[in-house]
Amino acid sequence: MRDVCVIGLGLIGGSLLRAASAVGRAAWGATASEADAAAASADGFDASTDVAAALRRAGEQDALVVLAVPLPVVGEVLREVGKHAPGCLLTDVTSVKAPVLASVRSFAPDARFVGGHPMAGTAESGWRAGNPALFGGAAWVACVEDDTDLAAWAEVARLALDVGSHVVPLTAAAHDEAVARISHLPHLLAAVLATVGAEGGPVALALAASSYADGTRVAGTRPELVRAMTEGNREALLPVLDEALGRLGAMRGSLASTGGLAATINAGHEGAQALAEWRAQTPAGVRVSLTAPDARDGLRALGARGGRITAITEDVAIGEVA
Repeated sequence: MRDVCVIGLGLIGGSLLRAASAVGRAAWGATASEADAAAASADGFDASTDVAAALRRAGEQDALVVLAVPLPVVGEVLREVGKHAPGCLLTDVTSVKAPVLASVRSFAPDARFVGGHPMAGTAESGWRAGNPALFGGAAWVACVEDDTDLAAWAEVARLALDVGSHVVPLTAAAHDEAVARISHLPHLLAAVLATVGAEGGPVALALAASSYADGTRVAGTRPELVRAMTEGNREALLPVLDEALGRLGAMRGSLASTGGLAATINAGHEGAQALAEWRAQTPAGVRVSLTAPDARDGLRALGARGGRITAITEDVAIGEVA
């Protein structure tokens, strides 16, 4: 198994360092946070604040480098990658993919890069929030672009599989449009719900129960992290936000004119049922040869259908699609 170097030891990076170590990979990490580095070291992990040294070691040992830093500092860290491990196998766990891809091409063009995003997390942050089981059963996007080296893609996919995830192959653009709908918009709506509820004062907060708590849970995420993901995905998020505002406007108009909310509520119920039915469907088997001339197209077609890779045997990706 390939060694792993994790840059950034917050919730996701810290969980990945733990998980990679737990499955027997040699793994080390570095972070700009003295508190996170000290906590990781105290827990027995190989961690420091010397990012340059960690990257040089990764270059010497041909390790897989994982960027687990917030989007606003990706470019800064990539400059260090370009200096200390220019030809490394590189991935990331950032929640927006197109801006990271552009930054890699600008600052670390010689890296063998495969964009990644595990769809896992909590509203907590920092090393202490990490959990080696965080990725169990989660979808992990591994991006497939026109210039993606499929041998590198397989290495990134194997890491995701090793820590318990299943792999969804997508382009950066397809990923960003999807997460705008199912992650970034929910964060914005949660922020609005939390604000409206709090403005109701102590009576509203005293009556708040599970529906309010469920709807506002992600509003407890660190604001700088939410800003990084939503502002960083502006191009994909704006049309999705417009779609949501259009539905809210139609709902408001219907309530004001007829007093009826059936269209909105029924459509929402159908949307929730669609998710439940998707999860309950029996998947069909899929095999993609990573050495075939059309392997890239096959992977992207699988991802576009909601398919997922559950194993890789030598050069064959084994997956399923509903």
